[in-house]
Amino acid sequence: MKHRNSHFAVGYWSLIRHGRNSPDQSEVDPKALKRLLPFVFLLDARQPTFTYRLAGTTLCERYGSELRGRDFLAPWDADSRLRLEKLMRQALKESVPLCLHSIGASEDCRMVEIETVLLPIRFGGQTPERFLGVAQILTDIAPLAGRFISFERLVQASLIREGESQVEHLPPAPPPPPPPPPSSGRRTTTRGSHLRLVVSRGKDAAAEDVVQSDSAEEFAAMIAAAGAAFGCPELAL
Repeated sequence: MKHRNSHFAVGYWSLIRHGRNSPDQSEVDPKALKRLLPFVFLLDARQPTFTYRLAGTTLCERYGSELRGRDFLAPWDADSRLRLEKLMRQALKESVPLCLHSIGASEDCRMVEIETVLLPIRFGGQTPERFLGVAQILTDIAPLAGRFISFERLVQASLIREGESQVEHLPPAPPPPPPPPPSSGRRTTTRGSHLRLVVSRGKDAAAEDVVQSDSAEEFAAMIAAAGAAFGCPELAL
């Protein structure tokens, strides 16, 4: 985990479960999470989809609308949705936190790096059926000025065992498929294919909370893979 809020959230989850496999939603104290509330969300996993039950104001602003009732997997690309469905079910079954690293992109291919932690919680039953989540942007949010996240791609996922001490890294996302060959007939346009990607890694107040960062080379590779998946061939890093 790279963001201090992610560490705090996992530590709090471990504390309130009192040695059980997971805490109940009724034991979550919003006052204890006051600093995190704009980035906190709750997912219901009792349906085939993972549905937002509530979400902080900052998250709703960054995704362009009220998230309550929306499918968590809706903005993710097809490969990411398949992987996340399995990973999230596994996290619930084993009652272990799941940490996701992803690239989020606006309609015009402005990209940011995101860290999300998903913490299994019970809802009056004996087994976890919801997630308490915290999502943080790790890079400069300037590329999202006046924009919102429309697409998201999974870069890496980790199951966090024994609180925060043992992390099981899962296989990285597969490379995106190659772009289709140019057509000699009617011109077709992939999403954002005429746009130029702009990514900023500058520091802001939120960046001060990042306790671990990728190297420039690692970040460039993540952006290049996401750009290919989102149909943004022109990368300006």
